[in-house]
Amino acid sequence: MAYRSIVSMAAVALILLVFIAIPSGARPIGVVYGTQGNNLPPPNEVVDLYKSKNIKAMRLYDPNQAVLQALKGSNIQLLLDVPNADLQSLASSPSAANDWVQRNVKAYVPDVLFKYIAVGNQVIPGDQAQYVLPAMKNIHSALSSAGLQNEIKVSTSIATGREVLEQYSPPSSSRLSSAASTYLGPTVQFLSSNGAPLLVNLYTYRNYIGDPNHIGTEYALFTSPTTVIQDGQYNYQHLFDTIMDAIYVALEKLGGSNVTIVVSESGWPSADGLGASVDNARTYNQNLINHVGQGTPRRPGKAIEAYIFEMFNENQKPQGAEQHFGLFYPDKQPVYQINFP
Repeated sequence: MAYRSIVSMAAVALILLVFIAIPSGARPIGVVYGTQGNNLPPPNEVVDLYKSKNIKAMRLYDPNQAVLQALKGSNIQLLLDVPNADLQSLASSPSAANDWVQRNVKAYVPDVLFKYIAVGNQVIPGDQAQYVLPAMKNIHSALSSAGLQNEIKVSTSIATGREVLEQYSPPSSSRLSSAASTYLGPTVQFLSSNGAPLLVNLYTYRNYIGDPNHIGTEYALFTSPTTVIQDGQYNYQHLFDTIMDAIYVALEKLGGSNVTIVVSESGWPSADGLGASVDNARTYNQNLINHVGQGTPRRPGKAIEAYIFEMFNENQKPQGAEQHFGLFYPDKQPVYQINFP
């Protein structure tokens, strides 16, 4: 009997270990669907491509009605942007915000799985920063009136350059610019009170090309074999984690310790730039997919939701590396092979 009890206890322990080994709260990896190209496939074919590659989430920069129609019944989660050009009108008019939600969200529920509304993209700090929080509040109120406030969270996307994050390494010394803090302080309080994440466009590539003599490709591509930054008890091998934890520290200083970060853009170009190559783009994006389930040194095991930039190479973007962030060519052939979980 004692032997059987020991065996049973061992079996239970093994089962528990198996469950512990499975990442809790695993979140989907999404891909940004940009439309700045005159040779891109029609939206229904794009949605079919997402599904065939097991891509579970999409970011869309504007409420393109053809894309929203194509998403119906797809089970692809959607991060939908309020275009920057609409911020002022939505900030000043609750009725305009209500119309926007009715036309671009409520009309498609429940056939389209809206998850987040990004009110503005990289406008903090800047001339339009003053409109972000009022527009967020009006969109949130419109979603509440439609009974959708618990299903769809309202946020905004910020960059991680020096105009926002003046100091990021080591993360414990993280410092936001005064211009960004002015607007992010009350914005973070709004996010905290509504259980919404902060959306962050995080490109280690930008940091790398800005200081290639000090930021090596291994540190930027998730391939460093050893610790690069030691920050007290926290060890950093990957620049991505360094920037993520710097933002978490900044959020804590703003009273937003309960605010989660969603990486609304991240990627690496495959051509026409310093360090831009097919091999580096494949390495970065595959390692990003493989890494986000692990969390960061300050948030170990807390899976990170992330959106790869982007689905296609777009020929109407500025010349250079900006045209080469795509996972696919416009003919739907892969720029390189990548595996989604």
